[in-house]
Amino acid sequence: MKKENSFLNLIFNIILPSVILIWGNKFFKSFAGTFSEQQISIAIFLVAISLPLAYGIYDLASRKKWNIFSIIGIISVLLTGGIGLLHIDTTWMIVKETAIPLVLGVAVLVSAFTKKPLAKILIFNENLLDLEKVNQALDENNTRDKFEKDLLFATYLLALSFLVSAILNFLLAYNIFKSPSGTPEFNEEVGRMTALSWPVIVIPTSIILIFAIYKVFNAITRYTGLKFEDLLSEQLKNK
Repeated sequence: MKKENSFLNLIFNIILPSVILIWGNKFFKSFAGTFSEQQISIAIFLVAISLPLAYGIYDLASRKKWNIFSIIGIISVLLTGGIGLLHIDTTWMIVKETAIPLVLGVAVLVSAFTKKPLAKILIFNENLLDLEKVNQALDENNTRDKFEKDLLFATYLLALSFLVSAILNFLLAYNIFKSPSGTPEFNEEVGRMTALSWPVIVIPTSIILIFAIYKVFNAITRYTGLKFEDLLSEQLKNK
């Protein structure tokens, strides 16, 4: 499967949309001719949101990998576009920015009470681990129940990361969105929200996610007695 290009992801989802939304109106105003400020604002907004949308569709099509997070990303862009173009009250931008990670967090939490908690799907799978060897070692050591408890804890950590994201999203959106949708000021606020989401939201939640992954791998080595390199799938070893 083709790997996602992290550089292009950052360029098309964060950098270019932020630059266009924040400085686009000032840059294009002198070249606008007979176009009104509102028409310029709408054009800039359409260009900015089309970039992450186009990249998301391209990435999903090229990698042939449809997952809930990619789909949520596209839905988020479409909702932002709808709010901006239909001049919907910007309170809904705050609701949208808060609701998406909150819904994902609830979904992760619900998964903890099923046979396939999210940590098991994301980490304990054949793409990363030699499941046959790991499962055999867990059964031989009679430690499967203990491992399942640690896997459940890692799922709770993943749910916590989305809750933290929802809280930070709300605080950021509440302090940024003050202007009516469809205005140049609204475009700039969307741009600032996009730019600030990386350091303010992504970094703290990523730290929690990395800790959850560490907990799972630590539990596997502790309960199986296998070394880290022995846990990896043949697919990873051959890379």
